Amino acid sequence: MLPIIPQPVRVEELPGQSKAEVTVISSADPALGLEGYELQVTPTAVTLAANSPAGIFYGQQTLRQLRTAEGALPCCRIWDKPRFGWRGLMVDVSRHFFTKAEIKHFLDVMALHKFNVFHWHLVDDQGWRVEIKRYPRLTEIGAWRDGIGFGLDAGASRNYRADGRYGGYYTPEDVREIVAHAASRHITVVPEIELPGHSTAALAAHPEFSCSGGPYAIEMNGGICAGIYCAGQEAVFEFLEQILGEVIALFPGPYLHIGGDEVPKTNWKNCPRCQQRLRTEGLKNEDELQSYFIKRIEKFINARGRRLIGWDEILEGGLAPNATVMSWRGVTGGIAAANAGHDVVMTPTTHCYFDYYQGGVGQPRGADWAPLLPVEKVYEFEPIPAEIAADKVQHILGGGGNLWTEFVPNYGATQFMVYPRACALAETLWSPKDSRNYANFQARLKTHTKLLETLGVTYARTLE
Repeated sequence: MLPIIPQPVRVEELPGQSKAEVTVISSADPALGLEGYELQVTPTAVTLAANSPAGIFYGQQTLRQLRTAEGALPCCRIWDKPRFGWRGLMVDVSRHFFTKAEIKHFLDVMALHKFNVFHWHLVDDQGWRVEIKRYPRLTEIGAWRDGIGFGLDAGASRNYRADGRYGGYYTPEDVREIVAHAASRHITVVPEIELPGHSTAALAAHPEFSCSGGPYAIEMNGGICAGIYCAGQEAVFEFLEQILGEVIALFPGPYLHIGGDEVPKTNWKNCPRCQQRLRTEGLKNEDELQSYFIKRIEKFINARGRRLIGWDEILEGGLAPNATVMSWRGVTGGIAAANAGHDVVMTPTTHCYFDYYQGGVGQPRGADWAPLLPVEKVYEFEPIPAEIAADKVQHILGGGGNLWTEFVPNYGATQFMVYPRACALAETLWSPKDSRNYANFQARLKTHTKLLETLGVTYARTLE
């Protein structure tokens, strides 16, 4: 990006509004790729060039960021393209439900920062959030619990139905509307349907697919829960394939996230059917049984034109052949997967977990057992560790920030925990490594937060 010349030119309406005075042309520069753009602002004209609609869109977002409060733009020439193709944010709606309007607003703010993947954590022990027509009990029972839980004030959320039960879910129509809203902003939605663990909400509705037969009650607190699917029942795989078939029909993107993390295997050790599966398949232990489980699911997903992605625990017992790994327990799993030729998305707790406290005052409760994660630490994030072999670097697709919502019961708190940390993450995933300068970023962020305010974002004022 060339230096910006501080000579303002007034542009009353920017792209996305009805009378934008911006000339859009096709680029003749293949080096820009599909997401890059070239922007030139002179005292008399604004020209935006790109190779695709995505590039035009990202150039428009830069114009939004450059415009002053008075509507002026600095004269400049910018040549810009992203360093990584996966620039994501994850929101957990299982612990606490967020409305369709809130999710759409979240996508709008993502788009401003050129994020292009929305990882939607729809299923966990505390709630099942997507309606499955073949199995209505998943939302009739699995989408609701007795209260807000997690030691939170009941008034911190409004997501109660008439009988006082807490929760909510998205209909197929809701999902299609959200997916279309994301696509119009060049954001791919990656749904996460947890398996074989973190499945208490599903087993509360269908205990027959557990090892013991239940009963199960939907969890009101966090931690690792015992609710896992029985790996010894063929009916379990039929059940999951029906569910995933409906999910695939709703989400046209290339990836389906299956979780695969934090699977307590005590139930499998004590289950005759699971132990028989071990013997029949020639498996050595329950780690290999988990690998067997996920490989079967991957085969089903791949046959329907989708790619499986899971947390780094899916490495245990042997990685599914075509799986992409989301490395969260540090970067070690991502290094191992990339060096073995698997694609990786880096989301380590050290830099990318936005449920961690960020410092400052007035913030909502966070993961009080975790270390501080201030904006500066997020800005230090480097998705490509030195341990990645030179010929494997292309397997690092990018990175993402994760917001687990145990202690984040409403949308205002969500915004507070995500921003401005997501601004720092956006820059680390888009900009060249050697161009980053935290002091410069801080100065720009103080101006950028005024734009966040115009969008109604309740951000954390950690830099003031």
